[in-house]
This record gives sequence, structure tokens and C-alpha cells, in this order.
Amino acid sequence: MTTPTSGGAEQVVLLDEEGHAVGVTDKATVHHRATPLHLAFSCYVRDPDGRVLVTRRATHKPTWPGAWTNSVCGHPAPGEDLADAVRRRAAQELGLRLEAMSLVLPAFRYRAVMADGTVENEMCPVFVATTADAVRPDPDEVDDFAWVPWPEFRTSVLSGGREISPWCREQLQAMGADPWEAGDPVGLLPPAAR
Repeated sequence: MTTPTSGGAEQVVLLDEEGHAVGVTDKATVHHRATPLHLAFSCYVRDPDGRVLVTRRATHKPTWPGAWTNSVCGHPAPGEDLADAVRRRAAQELGLRLEAMSLVLPAFRYRAVMADGTVENEMCPVFVATTADAVRPDPDEVDDFAWVPWPEFRTSVLSGGREISPWCREQLQAMGADPWEAGDPVGLLPPAAR
């Protein structure tokens, strides 16, 4: 398995407009006012009671510090299988083993700009998964978390009643009422993620 680092620095995969890999760069330097397009992922994790895990990003993170968002997100390492990257980050950030993982938005892409001008610019396939594990958040990544019934969470975000990261809002607009019931084909992933 490919490791997420090269010489100690976490790497991200840079993409062209069609989603082909065109290089790598250090994650620590990728986000700025002219962030290049790169590969990422998001995942929504549900517990046996049908509640989705919502997390609050650590306040020292460079992008959207302190923002509430989906369960886990991150970047696959160069050469790392995308599903393996999702599992790796869920274990690292939340102490979770993921089960029944499926791809629901293979071609999701977004660009968002923070108040200070920092840009997120990602092709970001979206997964859903389940877990029965207790959350053990890494404080370097997650400040807080909550389990919320999926219909309540989705409705509150789409109505504007819940503050959430911009990518999470866009993802929920594209996801159905029960995304755990359907998945899209892997063939729609960006080529760099296949």
C-alpha cells in the first residue's frame, strides 16, 4: 500500500480539468489564493440508529477552521486507492472502522473561497459508510462531533438553518434522501481516482 507521505510530508495529487493526475505537491503548501485543482474525498458515516456523524474541524486548520462539516474528508496519497484513503482517514481522525462503504457522488467538484482569500479547489468524490464504533477524535483534526438523524441534518442544511462547510452544503444538494440505498458507478470517478 502506498503511504500518504513522501519524505515526511503529506502529498496531494494535482489534476487537470479532466481529472487526470498531472503531479503532486505537499499538502501543507497546496491551499492558498490560487490553489491548484487537486484530488480529495468526503465521507458521511452513519451509525446503526441511522444517525450521521457531523464533525467540527479543528480551529487551527488552515481551511475552514472550526466549521461543522461531513464526517470525514481528506486527500488520497499518490498511488493510494481512493477507498483505502477514506478508510485510513476515518481511522486516523475518528478512530472508526468503516463498513458498507459505497460511492454516491463520483464526479463531485467544488471551488470555495474563504474570507481571507484562501481557496479550496477539488475534485472530491463522496462516499457513505456505516460504523458501530465509538468515535475517538484526533484533536489535531476534530474539535467536536455530533450524531444527528440524517433527515434532520439534511433538512436543516438545505433550509439554511444549520451552518456548515460550503462543500457539505453542495454535496447535500446533490445527494438523495437516503444515499445509503444507492451508489454511482466507479467509472464516473476522475481518471486519477480510478
